[in-house]
Amino acid sequence: MDTLEKDDLSVIWDNCRPPCLSLYQPTHRGHPESKQDRIRFKNLVKALEESLLQRFPNAEIRPLLEPFWALSAETPFWNHTFDGLAILGAKGFFRVYNLQRPVPELAVVADSFHIKPLLRILQSADRYQILAVNRQAIRLFEGNRDALDEIEPAQGVPRTLTQALGEELTEQHQTVASYGGVGGGKSAMYHGHGSKESEVDSDARRFFRAVDQAILEHHSRTSGLALILASLPEHHHMFHELSRNPFLVPESIDIHPDALPSIDELRKRAWRLVEPRYLARLADLVEKFDKAWTEGLGSNDPSRIAKAGLEGRVATLLIDADRVVPGRLNAATGDLEPSDLSHPQVDDVLDDLGELALKKGGLVVIVPTERMPTKTGAAAIFRY
Repeated sequence: MDTLEKDDLSVIWDNCRPPCLSLYQPTHRGHPESKQDRIRFKNLVKALEESLLQRFPNAEIRPLLEPFWALSAETPFWNHTFDGLAILGAKGFFRVYNLQRPVPELAVVADSFHIKPLLRILQSADRYQILAVNRQAIRLFEGNRDALDEIEPAQGVPRTLTQALGEELTEQHQTVASYGGVGGGKSAMYHGHGSKESEVDSDARRFFRAVDQAILEHHSRTSGLALILASLPEHHHMFHELSRNPFLVPESIDIHPDALPSIDELRKRAWRLVEPRYLARLADLVEKFDKAWTEGLGSNDPSRIAKAGLEGRVATLLIDADRVVPGRLNAATGDLEPSDLSHPQVDDVLDDLGELALKKGGLVVIVPTERMPTKTGAAAIFRY
């Protein structure tokens, strides 16, 4: 399974040799709902084939569709889906992403990949990660307002105290570990002389410092997501004091996930911390657009935004998460040509505007419809 991170956008753009195939569909995590997912997938692949047949011979179509057909036969894959599926294919390129939020069904063949649903995931202000720690081990989660899943820490991130300290682990700590302190709700039992407790604290501090550095390097910097600490209260101060991660939010979840009845309870607790930041960021973006509009440095006109995008003048672009404007963007002139998505060279104009802005160094944020400041599906703030 491919992992969607920020640098994947350049990989996607660099590997789109037309025709570029984009398939999106909602999926289900459990039976019996998931039984229909594979059938819906085959129908969407059929729609891709029909679109390709309008322009290309069978000999060129078959290699493009073979990876899609192969995926439809992989039963283990269809037994372990999340809430949505995104698949991008072109000559010599095939990417499959399991998504943590549902996406509308879409099968489109165009001169570029349709990436707005992926942008929504990458650029959305509601995403976050949770780092669960105790003195012995860590767990890592990633989620949004609707879903939360445990993820595998990247290579280079120590999962346990032993992995982090190795031979530097104090001998006395082995005694402590054997009597408790591993689970989220357990307290360590100290035996022997008083110095053992300070040595165990020293190990914990070194462990937390190693974890903090590795999470920053391998997760926070690459994802840009807010990081929430979940641990027993006695560990909060130590970890925050040691942390050098600017993505770590001041507020913490005052319990280790091992002590919670479900991962959904962890998601609810995390969202209570994230939601005020999420709403504040959206409100700030809308306020900045309104100010730019009054000063003549903002626009809701996709045609004007396209021309400004070609000139590199789009500093920030807000795109409606649910609106689709079928058409083509002329990359040479910035002209927009309305059309139909069934045509093998047509995509969503809003998707093209987002891609153009990102390539020119702009910020693109996918915004829920109810919080968009315009009705056209786009709102741009210009640099000049």
